[in-house]
Amino acid sequence: MAIEQKQQENEDSSNGIRVQGMQFSYNDIQQQQPPLFVDFNLQVSPGSRCLLVGANGSGKTTLLKILAGKHMVGGKDVVRVLNCSAFHDTQLVCSGDLAYLGGSWSKNVGCAGDIPLQGDFSAEHMIFGVEGVDPERRDKLIELLDIDLQWRMHKVSDGQRRRVQICLGLLHPYKVLLLDEVTVDLDVVTRMDLLEFFKEECEQREATVVYATHIFDGLETWATHLAYIQEGELRRAEKISDVNELKSSINLLSVVESWLRAETKLEKKKPVQNTSHAQGNSFTNSPFSSSSRHMAYYR
Repeated sequence: MAIEQKQQENEDSSNGIRVQGMQFSYNDIQQQQPPLFVDFNLQVSPGSRCLLVGANGSGKTTLLKILAGKHMVGGKDVVRVLNCSAFHDTQLVCSGDLAYLGGSWSKNVGCAGDIPLQGDFSAEHMIFGVEGVDPERRDKLIELLDIDLQWRMHKVSDGQRRRVQICLGLLHPYKVLLLDEVTVDLDVVTRMDLLEFFKEECEQREATVVYATHIFDGLETWATHLAYIQEGELRRAEKISDVNELKSSINLLSVVESWLRAETKLEKKKPVQNTSHAQGNSFTNSPFSSSSRHMAYYR
């Protein structure tokens, strides 16, 4: 039994996501901010649909960007995605196996950099300009997202532009998909259809999805796992079926709301502390502290 468990752990770490002992700080020269993550650990198995929840500023977006290789942390083995170093192994992004969709109106195409989505060109020009795409997959996404190929990108609504952005990010089959609140501009029908598409990708291709959101409608039956972050600390990481509060609650929204309200009450009880740090702070001088040069590194 122990051997089987060990084999499963090895498979999960090579095909999924593993964060072990991660430390990370935004190096603010003016204020010397404390580290956001200290000895942070997380493992996401292949095929999972992991919901990332937490209050604003808890570290969800930063974690997703670290997993996407957009922020550097010390040590090549600290953050492993598909058994590669998220930051150091450039082939991870260039291969298309790792896809990240965040909040900005841009599409990161392999190693070529960001392409703006607000210029005077058509949706057809954007979507059909991506090479090496399976036509069947492309047509399915265009239909799923209800995209009019004649849309002019500088004239469409935020929701329509978001649909094109999502389509571009999904044209190539990924193995790991990182989503940072990308469904916020979508109507309920498109959002539910898109979630169903992600579910099929996980079940049929064993793709892995990590989804950070504040919109919880319908996610009780969509997600397989849940990770709750509070001020850079992983407070809970478990299967959605093992969340005891869901067994006696109406929905996931009320459960997460109760966690965040309890968190707010704790914050109010904390004594006010001086946030300034001495120049000799050991973490500030460590290789885990990320400089502004590292923050500007985007593939």
